[in-house]
Amino acid sequence: MKLVRTEDAVGQVLCHDMTQIIRGVTKDAVFRKGHVITKEDIPVLLSIGKEHIYVWEKDDSMLHENEGAEILRRLCQNEHMRATEPKEGKISLLAECPGVLKVDHERLVAVNSVGEVMIATKRGDTLVRKEQVFAGMRVIPLVISKEKMKRVEEAAGPGPLLSLLPLKPKRCAILATGSEIFKGRIQDTFTPVVADKLTELGAEVADHRILDDNAAVTTRTILEEADRGAELICVTGGMSVDPDDRTPLAIRETGAEVISYGAPVLPGAMFMLAYLHRTDADGTKRRIPVAGLPGCVMYAKRTIFDLVLPRLLADDPVKAEELARLGEGGLL
Repeated sequence: MKLVRTEDAVGQVLCHDMTQIIRGVTKDAVFRKGHVITKEDIPVLLSIGKEHIYVWEKDDSMLHENEGAEILRRLCQNEHMRATEPKEGKISLLAECPGVLKVDHERLVAVNSVGEVMIATKRGDTLVRKEQVFAGMRVIPLVISKEKMKRVEEAAGPGPLLSLLPLKPKRCAILATGSEIFKGRIQDTFTPVVADKLTELGAEVADHRILDDNAAVTTRTILEEADRGAELICVTGGMSVDPDDRTPLAIRETGAEVISYGAPVLPGAMFMLAYLHRTDADGTKRRIPVAGLPGCVMYAKRTIFDLVLPRLLADDPVKAEELARLGEGGLL
């Protein structure tokens, strides 16, 4: 590109968008890249503070910012994603469906370390709603060398940096434990909260039972729900160390693979996650999450359950080390 006085730019081709910002009114391009400047455009350019402008000077070794952004978009975009048109050298990615964003952290860092380019995303392993923008990318300068973009592609390696795992309309069972609700001493206010969180994400509450503080009964009921086709089982209450709180024992006694009892998240430290493994008559193998939900899920707006639930509904296996990493940022 070549720098010229605005008054001398008539007939020249703009090599980037010209943005006008009027507080509370607009922030948009008054002239787009590729516009051929006319005499009438000069006062407009001067009014937005452009006494000098860059015009395009073709160089086969360089790429325009929009062309570079398209390369970054190609390195990121995957299934269930929609890209915006380049605007001022930036492209955004939107979700075509609700899902869990997965980010290849190491390759993303490698790309952002090359210099003169950037890709920003929402945090990986988190919920993305339909039509939500979850990633943006751009080339920093107005033009960038083809050699630099080749290094970016090499840093990215094969395959997209991002993926979106769609949420699935799972059949869920809620087992509310506690002698106080089983014997009618108080109303069950826990189940409606959990049901709302499930249905908000497209899941179905297929069954709901109220159980006494009896570990053997809870164990048997969890197994019954699994055999009846439940794809996610939420057990509420009974998660602390009080003598009558038997839910962790009941979950262990099912033979489920326990991922963690406890998580470095507040509210939600007493959360428990396990997976039941089942093989159906036709040989189909099922991995059924069983979540032990502490009382904080009932009264706190956001807890560990909100962090983990989208992944459970997207069939994204949760590992113990991933829960451990939630400590940083886990003070909700």
